[in-house]
Amino acid sequence: MNKGRVEAFSDGVIAIIITIMVLELKVPQAADLAALLPLVPVFLSYALSFIYCGIYWNNHHHLLQAVKHVDGRVLWANLHLLFWLSLVPFATAWMGENAFSAGPVVLYGIVLLLAAVAYFILTRALIALHGKESVLAIAIGRDRKGVLSLVIYLVALCLAFVNAWIACGLYMLVAIIWLIPDQRIERTLSR
Repeated sequence: MNKGRVEAFSDGVIAIIITIMVLELKVPQAADLAALLPLVPVFLSYALSFIYCGIYWNNHHHLLQAVKHVDGRVLWANLHLLFWLSLVPFATAWMGENAFSAGPVVLYGIVLLLAAVAYFILTRALIALHGKESVLAIAIGRDRKGVLSLVIYLVALCLAFVNAWIACGLYMLVAIIWLIPDQRIERTLSR
């Protein structure tokens, strides 16, 4: 099957996710700048989630540039990823509205962890379809970056019960690790 529909559908879903998140930023009733202070946690959680959605969109794009076609297994793996990403607005809103309390920070981390697992499954489905000698398989290699991200998420989830801010710092660390699009794929494609 052609990969174009998967790309277009995924782009649309991610765009909707970002739109839903921004709708959670409610305009204050007062006209002074002090009225914005209660929105700081909501805005910070939105900004982090916007960056995460951008990272997933960017890396998803790179991932699909390295493949020629998709099959049913890939379609389901992609939907699995989109399912977890579709929960980001809910987790983001809950975390922001509760000023980064432990419970919402844990849920946010669970959503991020399961989205990362789903992305890993998607890459494995694409590699299985295209073979171990494919451009994608060579580019991904052992996927140390992906495995490191999963480990950091697990550590963050454990620490969220002790200090939610440390967990959020670790979520930001993973975002920083992935902020630059996956250079492995770009380098392999340029060869």
